[in-house]
Amino acid sequence: MPPRQPSDLPRGKAAVPDVYTAMRASILDGEIAPGTRINIDAVARSLGVSQTPVREVLQRLEGDNLVVYNPGRGYSTTPLLDLPELRSLFEFRLLVEPWAARAAAVDRLANPAGTLEKELAGFRDAMKRSSKDLRQDLVAHDTRFHDAILAASGNPVVRHAFAQTHCHLHTFRLYPADVDGAITVAEHTAVREAIEACDPERAEAAMTTHIRNSFDRFAKAFDGELAPLEDSGPPRRRIVTG
Repeated sequence: MPPRQPSDLPRGKAAVPDVYTAMRASILDGEIAPGTRINIDAVARSLGVSQTPVREVLQRLEGDNLVVYNPGRGYSTTPLLDLPELRSLFEFRLLVEPWAARAAAVDRLANPAGTLEKELAGFRDAMKRSSKDLRQDLVAHDTRFHDAILAASGNPVVRHAFAQTHCHLHTFRLYPADVDGAITVAEHTAVREAIEACDPERAEAAMTTHIRNSFDRFAKAFDGELAPLEDSGPPRRRIVTG
């Protein structure tokens, strides 16, 4: 299926942001199925643009790990995560994000509670105003919320490594686990409140709970019984800096 067509899409270089938005949304929403080969000419014609912005956008989407390039075959959408890959991704998150929340819960200017509250308020407003599918908005909110905490932790290497997982894009392709975002907002609020209170232990615990609950929600996309995330994988170690 070709990507949805934005209205009044400009042609040429100026079309790149709109083409990116359209193709990214179509992949995340499953309109372009995982493993689908992408016909550049067909996409360009469906969006009313030349092939040049489509090729540029495909390179960006490859950087997002949403498409892959195979010599001789061209681009295709990446397969969905399987259960072992999902578990590995969330085990990585359990190692990094509770530590980041703990590191962010400090009584100094780096405390991101104000930024987190603005982010939450913006998404709550979107929930009130819109009756449409908010999955795209939820992906964006989730990405910004977690990145703000990682940024406040003060470790750019950890932040960059986390960004390279593109976990928000991959998990939201799996299953509409929290369609209206209410569960995510409640869990994010608990994390924000602990960070605002400069309570590192509570912040770490709230983030741990959020990640484990998120794993359980997304794992429902798979059949069969599933052991809790905390019962598998290597023992957790706290990251120590300084």
